Amino acid sequence: MRINHILKLIIQLHNRLRHAIVQTCEKLPTEQIAAIDHEGSDDTIYAIDSICEKILIEFVTEEIAAHTPVILIAEGIEAGQVILPHGTSEDEAEYRIIVDPIDGTRALMYQKRSAWILTGVAPNRGANTNLQDIQLAVQTEIPLAKQYLSDQLWAIRGQGAQVVRHNRLTNAEHIIKIQPATAPTIAHGFAMLSRFFPGARDLIAEIDEEIIRGALGPVQPGKAHCFEDQYISTGGQLYELMAGHDRFNADIRPLLKNELQNRNLTPGITCHPYDICTELIARELGVIITNENGELLRPKLNTSDEVSWVGFANSAIRQQIAPLLEHALRKRKLLAE
Repeated sequence: MRINHILKLIIQLHNRLRHAIVQTCEKLPTEQIAAIDHEGSDDTIYAIDSICEKILIEFVTEEIAAHTPVILIAEGIEAGQVILPHGTSEDEAEYRIIVDPIDGTRALMYQKRSAWILTGVAPNRGANTNLQDIQLAVQTEIPLAKQYLSDQLWAIRGQGAQVVRHNRLTNAEHIIKIQPATAPTIAHGFAMLSRFFPGARDLIAEIDEEIIRGALGPVQPGKAHCFEDQYISTGGQLYELMAGHDRFNADIRPLLKNELQNRNLTPGITCHPYDICTELIARELGVIITNENGELLRPKLNTSDEVSWVGFANSAIRQQIAPLLEHALRKRKLLAE
């Protein structure tokens, strides 16, 4: 099956998931949607998450795997992956499809902010297949119940990215253009480190403050020289960089594991490959995405690996921020030597 045909099918899957999730949010009370379904090894699965698994597996089985054997990797699936059609060996699979059916569950279930459906498709290169093997990525906004417009983005490696805006009242779609910020500085823009959850938020904030001071100097009385937005969705954070809303964002939570252990604290939730499986779209649009060492992200396509990532809207922002970030991390012995 060719990648262009898979693209059409993945878009159909995303549209089906989006419709089902929005309908659920419209019909059920928050307390029911936000109830814990079960505790997974890599994250908490809430009631709203659980509605996606059946749709996801049925669609991939009937519409994709019936024609091309695949390995489906997704949060919420037992053991983290399933080979479809059932009875197929891992070596027979042509593609690995990694999915996060709802990235941003917590804000969506309380109807605070949009979540995202994320999918990356890579040729099956065995257990070492990694993020840079992804040839196709699709990212679809799950709007709030009170919201009627939502965006859908996709990219095929080397062919740029496409963005459409969907009107769920009329079912109409039209192409829109988005682009990363072109400003050469984070001054008067959104720039931050991710610190959504309890743990080492004090240390992350300390590093954040150090970077901002290094880039912009001390805060002036009565002024705010840059801002932050803690969007609890990696896909959402990527979108904000792609759309020109954010200029710099970094998620360094996996680097803090030793520090947490030194504090006798258990490391909590971090970013996983399925959370950032659409970074291809961002890079096709010109966003610079790297790991903490300035290299391309290469985590294996699974549900367990932890991912640190750094995003810059453009090369000027990278030149302004990257040396400060590296210095702050090295000073605290958070970078591998």
